[in-house]
Amino acid sequence: MASDACFNACCCSSLASKHSTLRPPPAACCHEFAAATASSLVPAPNTQFTNHESLPPCAQMFSRFRHVYPHYCKTNSADEIRAREYYNLAGSNRVCLDYIGHGLFSYSQQQGNHHLTEDIASTSACPPPAAAAGGGGGQFFDILYKPVSLNSQLLYGGTESGLEASIRKRIIKYMNISEDDYSVVFTANQSSAFRLLADAYPFQATNTLLTVYDYQNEAVEAMVESSRARGARVLSAEFSWPNLKVNSRKLRKMVVSKGTGSSSKRKRGLFVFPLQSRVTGTRYSYQWMNLAHDNGWHVLLDASALGAKDMETLGLSLFQPHFLICSFFKVFGENPSGFCCLFVKKSSIPELEKSPTSIGIISLVPASPDNKESSSSSSSSSPVSVQENSRFLGTKEEEEEEEKKQLSLWEFLKLEKVIESRRLKNAMAAGAEEITECRGLDHADKLGLVLISNRARYLVNWLVNALLSLRHPRSENGGVSLVQIYGPKVRFDRGPAIAFNVFDWKGQKVPPALAQKLADRQNISVSCAFLNHIGFSDMYDEDKRKAVEIILVGDNKKRGTSSSGISVITVSLGLLTNFEDMYRLWSFVSRFLDADFVEKERWRYMALNQTTLEL
Repeated sequence: MASDACFNACCCSSLASKHSTLRPPPAACCHEFAAATASSLVPAPNTQFTNHESLPPCAQMFSRFRHVYPHYCKTNSADEIRAREYYNLAGSNRVCLDYIGHGLFSYSQQQGNHHLTEDIASTSACPPPAAAAGGGGGQFFDILYKPVSLNSQLLYGGTESGLEASIRKRIIKYMNISEDDYSVVFTANQSSAFRLLADAYPFQATNTLLTVYDYQNEAVEAMVESSRARGARVLSAEFSWPNLKVNSRKLRKMVVSKGTGSSSKRKRGLFVFPLQSRVTGTRYSYQWMNLAHDNGWHVLLDASALGAKDMETLGLSLFQPHFLICSFFKVFGENPSGFCCLFVKKSSIPELEKSPTSIGIISLVPASPDNKESSSSSSSSSPVSVQENSRFLGTKEEEEEEEKKQLSLWEFLKLEKVIESRRLKNAMAAGAEEITECRGLDHADKLGLVLISNRARYLVNWLVNALLSLRHPRSENGGVSLVQIYGPKVRFDRGPAIAFNVFDWKGQKVPPALAQKLADRQNISVSCAFLNHIGFSDMYDEDKRKAVEIILVGDNKKRGTSSSGISVITVSLGLLTNFEDMYRLWSFVSRFLDADFVEKERWRYMALNQTTLEL
């Protein structure tokens, strides 16, 4: 068992390092942490499981888990908040491991149970009768698209409702950003934020876009598409197989400017950098931002994959990205609709160009009283529908709606902007004084960075160790591994995300989409992703390389390159994730040790639904 002194030292060292020299925790502590994790399974350390029926019960595993990680008990306040404010998770018996971003509100808040306070004891944290029966179902806000370009929004702003002003200020505080230094633009989603910036970025003067992603990101793809259309040269970091660490030598060569000076007055382009992979959990050095800045790059920090309160470790006084993007969703465990925020450093605004693009910039307005559902989901970047607009129009506007059908697409979009502008002004006037508390952000603030990061560290490393303990009972050397994990394994400083695949006893990969579908039927939500930009060392064994390339899938059709990648299952842990969530996922994955599991599930589905399950 790891000593209390070791864990305290590691936690303090990790936090301090991010604020100062960014040194990793001591090697001795990391080694002791890894050794403790290896002993976290029962009945004995490094136990291997070859039958899903042989897994110890959850209570027994949790007892061992708490013994190995004694500081986990100090994170009980997260469990209390989950039981009190997010009782939907227990009521639906749902495991949510597919949320990326930050939750604004709580489920209790959504249901209108404002009488529940932080002082309620966890022993009385049962949902009120009204809430259990359906509750209030508040939607908090509606989204309206604004007919304005990014440049105009940043330069001139616009009228905002009291609700939007309240949420904007709360997010700025939560993100540890100074309102004096940065302007904020609300966008419909992450793709909108990336595309809007790409359309306004001065690629004529700085013609390079350099990204650092070990997976295919739809939002980044939107930026790449727009940047290429504007004449930019697109470069990508490479990630070394099999640990998927960034190839520092190649990335440094792309970042560092040529010449004798250590910096360049000429801006070289846009450097798009996430501090960690939201798919593999790989973390990258903060110093890449400094290196890029010193060599004449504009820096876009993608903070969407950061955990709650991670921005407190950034120290924007030391690392001042020109742009920052982060996603927010409404309620954890519910429809993940929400919005994205694009932060632009005020000193960088004059460098942006005028752009005709306006699709994606939004306003937050009070939810319509006759509309329980949000008028627009952040999962789509298309304008609010005509049918929804008609409720806000008078007789003249209704006639305009009929005329739309006869207009060209361009005329339709222009008229849509006029109608949205009219609707926006009406909504602003109706809800000018409305203010909403962001209880989801409040919970993160209450728990704090150290508690949240420690809790995630214990859980994610236990899950990695548990997944690797599952082996097919086939060979003399202890069996073939059921699970292959891509990226970091058990590591003190890994991020709270895991990318993996399941393989049958023949060594054939189970399609991630199929595994995701079967998990969903067990009320476990996971995601699928596509790892790419994978590179092999020149010293990598040729036979091993050929074996790996069998599971790599060419990405030529979409990207027009010879790059390759691999589809994976990915899970993400949040501040409300608990041990039972980890155990249930582990238990589900272990079912694939049964060679007939998929076929049994097919027949079970057919028996229950009288239809065929497509595999």
